[in-house]
Amino acid sequence: MLLDLKDIFVSDGETKDVSYPLSMSDVEIGGEHPFNSPVEIRAHAQNKAGMVTLDIYADFSYSTVCGRCLTPIERRFEYHFPHKVIENLEEDFNDDYIEAPDLTVDLDELASSDILLELPTKFLCKGDCQGLCQKCGHNLNLGDCGCDKTEIDPRLEALKELLK
Repeated sequence: MLLDLKDIFVSDGETKDVSYPLSMSDVEIGGEHPFNSPVEIRAHAQNKAGMVTLDIYADFSYSTVCGRCLTPIERRFEYHFPHKVIENLEEDFNDDYIEAPDLTVDLDELASSDILLELPTKFLCKGDCQGLCQKCGHNLNLGDCGCDKTEIDPRLEALKELLK
């Protein structure tokens, strides 16, 4: 969605609100498509003393698997992304502002980027997830598998001879 901010830039105190569903079902992360339902986007733009602020609110469900035990999990996220929008940047590169020379902002691109940068890099089903047994693949959250865990790494087997 292209957000037209011409009226906002012209009038001090002017505001504009939009809300719409953003489909991110084509986004692939780690071989998965975790956005099963649209992201609900709400945006509020306001001119305060000549400075245009754009607040983006994103509310969505995220489906993936636990990074340790591979159990399917679904999490609900609500994010707020504040931005300052200006017509022209004085410097070549500045992350503090969004440049809008034609007084429009691509809200889809901005919200998608914000969401993807804010997501955690690893998801766990619970904070103390035990993961899978390295020998048999049993989910250790469901109980012990009974595998012998005293096996020595073959690369270190020669050191065992020094202890005799």
